[in-house]
Amino acid sequence: MNRLKQNGVRNLLFDLGGVIMNLRRENCVVALQKLGLKEAEELLGLYCQSGPFLMLEEGKLSPAEFRKEICNKIGKHIDDEVIDSAFNEFLIGIPLARLHQLEELRKDYKIYMLSNTNAIMFDSRIKEEFEQDGKSVKDYFDGICVSYEEGCAKPDRQIFVNLLKKFNIKAEETLFFDDSQKNLDAAEEMGFHTWLVEPGTEFIDAFKE
Repeated sequence: MNRLKQNGVRNLLFDLGGVIMNLRRENCVVALQKLGLKEAEELLGLYCQSGPFLMLEEGKLSPAEFRKEICNKIGKHIDDEVIDSAFNEFLIGIPLARLHQLEELRKDYKIYMLSNTNAIMFDSRIKEEFEQDGKSVKDYFDGICVSYEEGCAKPDRQIFVNLLKKFNIKAEETLFFDDSQKNLDAAEEMGFHTWLVEPGTEFIDAFKE
């Protein structure tokens, strides 16, 4: 921790999926294919979506428009709750220990979230996971920046620009945790410190001397 402070790090910026929230893309693909969405495999990437999924993530489709588009692709009506449930199969959950680690880190740093996500997941399963210890998502962060509100997604430079302006922070004073090297490369070009959270590792490893 002292090493980071010596490097001028005052802010910690966290990706959500794959860093704080555990994911399992395959579960979502299977669930959507069972509903009849044959192209789920191609549309759902681990780090980046495409088609209606990307448009939902970038706020270019509302949840209602997204569900309608999915029904059109399947060729029949599917209830909203069924679509949302299948979509949320992407999310495994947040280990309670990680929430406690965020609380501890917040004693020494400003904590922010930068996530490519969507309103369906964020207002349902993600919300629930952050509430498991009797708190809310806002209790863990000094600021939250999500793609569907910003109209763009990582690794687009614009979402980083929006973040810095929104919270009045500096890239050179911020350490960014992500599980995608492509996103980290984009951040490094703007002067962020970065840390790759590889499979089987934890963001807290960055604070071990």
